[in-house]
Amino acid sequence: MTDYFEVHARDAAARIGELRLADPVETPALADDVVEDAGSLWNAERELPEGSEEHVTVLPHRAFPSGTAEEVQESFAVDHPDVDYPSGVVVSPETAETHGADVYVVSGAPGFVGHGSAFRDAVIDVREAIPDDTALYLSGVATPSNVATLVYAGVDLVDADRAVVRGTQGRYLTTEGAHDLDDLEELPCACPACQRPLAEFGREACAEHNVNALEAELARVRGRIKQGRLRDYIEGQARHEAWTTAAFREFDQQWRYVEERTPVERDSLLLAASEDTLRRVEIQRFAERVTARYTPRLDDYPLLLVPCSARKPYSDSQSHRQFQDAANYRGHVVSMTSPIGVVPTELELTYPAQHYDSVVTGRWTENELDFVARVLERYLDRTDYPRIVAHVPDEGYEEIVRRATADRDIPVEYTVVDHPTTDESLGELNAALAGEDQIWVQEREAATLRAVADYQFGDGAGDELFPEDDFTLQGRYPKLQALDGEGEQLAALVPQYGTLSLSLAGARAWVESAVPTKRVEIDAFVPRGNVLAPGVVAADDSIRPGDEVVVEGPEAFAVGRAAVHGSAMADATRGVAVDVRHSVEK
Repeated sequence: MTDYFEVHARDAAARIGELRLADPVETPALADDVVEDAGSLWNAERELPEGSEEHVTVLPHRAFPSGTAEEVQESFAVDHPDVDYPSGVVVSPETAETHGADVYVVSGAPGFVGHGSAFRDAVIDVREAIPDDTALYLSGVATPSNVATLVYAGVDLVDADRAVVRGTQGRYLTTEGAHDLDDLEELPCACPACQRPLAEFGREACAEHNVNALEAELARVRGRIKQGRLRDYIEGQARHEAWTTAAFREFDQQWRYVEERTPVERDSLLLAASEDTLRRVEIQRFAERVTARYTPRLDDYPLLLVPCSARKPYSDSQSHRQFQDAANYRGHVVSMTSPIGVVPTELELTYPAQHYDSVVTGRWTENELDFVARVLERYLDRTDYPRIVAHVPDEGYEEIVRRATADRDIPVEYTVVDHPTTDESLGELNAALAGEDQIWVQEREAATLRAVADYQFGDGAGDELFPEDDFTLQGRYPKLQALDGEGEQLAALVPQYGTLSLSLAGARAWVESAVPTKRVEIDAFVPRGNVLAPGVVAADDSIRPGDEVVVEGPEAFAVGRAAVHGSAMADATRGVAVDVRHSVEK
């Protein structure tokens, strides 16, 4: 494998990469830029070792997609035993396999691009058959309106062929679709090609504009990937064409492909602007972990259901401070929200609970009601609350509670008279909890660390890592630390993400526990800073980007965060695999 394509950043299946030519090309990009560079690097200006004979090998039984420029075929088909330079092969979705190349060109792309399920199958079939750290190229299909969807699916390189052809046919392309040039009353663009009177704007200028619009959209997509917000953009952009909407939704149904590539935490805001957000991996993952991993340790107290707030974390909002003043910590607070479902107070910092923004209309859709009700119902399956105090407004919240408790023998008391924060409503909340014991600070903070451990590492992890007879707290919420019985730090809560950062002692406790450990096996070296992919021998498939992982080798024991998902980590030949926090020589 040559060292000419490397992934630098990821946003689920979309990536920022670098194709290292004479002038490096940042992907996703137009392959036309690659060819322009490759023409000099790979052909005319290539110097071979003295005495060697140049030979070119074209892989047998492969055909380039119709319309692929001849120079692309020549460049990507080159192979020389004595010189390192980028290589490429052409594969079909049915025959894709590893060939030791840097770029994989998918044949027949015009035949499946335009059909949601066919596009999904083709991309996933090829992407999963070739190494993760190689570029995927679709030729002859990209337009300004579909290229974001192509990249979202995992495509790294496209070309401008379709944009040019459509321009010569008199079709003016934008991110919203195509327009007949003869129907335009003005040019809705400020690119160089459009800086002329409409009467002088012919088909050649139209083709030039189309390429400019495609390049601008690719730049916009690269920016979104770097921000970790391509999904926010694609939820709106994909709606401009029926097939891209279908393709976007088809990928939402491919849980394993999308989920394993989606980070467990991000710095960026998650925008919940449509019902498509309910299908996002981050949303479904949070709901699944809350209802399958999280163990409520405060369910001896009444369950206090409250609405979410615009301010995050919820406990910092004025409304939630009013709720707690009235409740005086005499109930276990769980917030109800669309699109996330239910958020126990211990997990209010955990991504994406404090990292989302939603459109508030005061009206719930049936899909939202059904989703949140089903999450609450599954949550209650794992609890043993004596009763429920529902301090929620009659804006769909009460309907959710009724659906979730319809078949349960548990008392429910509603305490909102008109609005949750009026004096009368807060008085009703106070009265409903009269006589209940208070949940003390240390109990709440210990429950928080254990709950985050459950969520992050698996069911029962909190009790395994922080047993009551060998565990103490240090610091105050949200800057909490867990210490073992001898005072050595095991873990610290990271307020930014609401996850635990393990020390070496904490990592050893994880390895020695009954909770499955996410391991990365490395060669005989002691990592300092990062573990690069060439040093990885094996990695658990369960590892997701951002996961806490234990790194072990013949000479070292370490702990850190995964930079990529496990299967990519094990197969990659370049790039960072693990950001190491602590390491020690064995």
